[in-house]
Amino acid sequence: MEKEITNGAFPENFFWGGALAANQIEGAYLEGGKGLSIIDVLPHGADGPVAESDDGNYPSHEAIDFYHRYKEDISLFSEMGFNCLRVSIAWSRIFPNGDEESPNEQGLQFYDDLFDELLKNGIQPVVTLSHYEMPLNLAKRYGGWSNRELIALFDRYVKTVFQRYKNKVKYWLTFNEINLLFYTPFINAGILPKKNANQLPELFRAMHNQFVASALAAKACHEIIPDAKIGCMVNTAPVYPKTCKPEDVIAAMQANRLTLLFTDVQVRGYYPSYFKSFINRSGIPFEVDKDDEKILRDNLVDYISLSYYKSKVAKAGSSLDPRIIGNKSPEDNPYLKTSEWGWQIDPLGLRYSLEELYDRYQKPIFIVENGLGAKDTVNPDGSIDDDYRIEYLRAHLEQAKKAIDDGVELMGYLTWGPIDIVSNSTGQMSKRYGFIYVDKDDNGHGTLKRSRKKSFYWFKNVIADHGENLERM
Repeated sequence: MEKEITNGAFPENFFWGGALAANQIEGAYLEGGKGLSIIDVLPHGADGPVAESDDGNYPSHEAIDFYHRYKEDISLFSEMGFNCLRVSIAWSRIFPNGDEESPNEQGLQFYDDLFDELLKNGIQPVVTLSHYEMPLNLAKRYGGWSNRELIALFDRYVKTVFQRYKNKVKYWLTFNEINLLFYTPFINAGILPKKNANQLPELFRAMHNQFVASALAAKACHEIIPDAKIGCMVNTAPVYPKTCKPEDVIAAMQANRLTLLFTDVQVRGYYPSYFKSFINRSGIPFEVDKDDEKILRDNLVDYISLSYYKSKVAKAGSSLDPRIIGNKSPEDNPYLKTSEWGWQIDPLGLRYSLEELYDRYQKPIFIVENGLGAKDTVNPDGSIDDDYRIEYLRAHLEQAKKAIDDGVELMGYLTWGPIDIVSNSTGQMSKRYGFIYVDKDDNGHGTLKRSRKKSFYWFKNVIADHGENLERM
């Protein structure tokens, strides 16, 4: 992608669209030869307990039934003018248990059909290889990504899909929000949290195994699909100092390294000195052999993709242990508004993240998730006036535009959940992100009928005039 300097507009080859995940949209959780995934045993989303035999509602089992309705949904995305849609492949559709010798043909054919439908509608697929849906068997039998055997199993899976879709998919991502491993070890790595146990050695081992697997995926992609690009994917939530007190600034710097570590390794190809110093001081067992060092060094990603929803605040002495704080910042930012789910809304934080990452790496950057989870009200005439969502997205696009004007090489802007989907964190349908309303409630009841919200028409106009006028309806 050639860099284009613009003056108030988005680049001509900019990607406009949305982002989705198989486990939050597809449903059909045991159809087409699919095996159980880790998300299929979470009746209350990632924030809830794991339960395989609970009789309650498992949101992922039906989700929004994209598996059977994808043509209808893609038609709506096309109507909005999307030229890009990020989706993920459910690993357990291709290898139901994760460790089979041969793939499941029905699963492969489903994604063939899905990608064909996207391309037929002029929509470029951007495909995430692992998005919170590893086969449950790999968690139960192997202990998830803490077991090095998963590297070879993942390598078999990615080579299978690269060979199958090499003529259809030219943009790939490895692990979704890889840096959230320490926050949500089960959905990120198939590792169950253990109370009163120091899991850091296990989590660092899982992190390293994912880094190696990601590098090998980049190698395979470049060899099998030479004209494709593959990127890493991180969750960005910049941490500001509480005050200009130097100790607060240092606390924020150290907190931001929880994200930068994951881009440093995948973009630069080696562990940074600050991480090595931490390991030496902590005494946590962590060794990297020479073969792994070479794999990381020789197989870098082509671009950086990110999700962005909020920023955080740190002060000296406050805990930023990712196993403790989750989505909450230890400190509230008094200058920001907060969403219904407690996430502080900070459009300028997106610009900050884009410019920080581009200054650090000079690699193309792709916003592949940004959106507002909110409760929507259906009016008596069936319309939905979600001006709050329009304002949120408009404010973030304005800051993305300013980052481009400052020289950031931005590939595209994909909203998270262009259609209402099951919330990853809570399993709720009432936490809605979409331009398209799906008639389903938190108890799994509803017709699944799709309908256009006010934001549907706003984003359609944004795409039509290439972001020139973000105010126009």
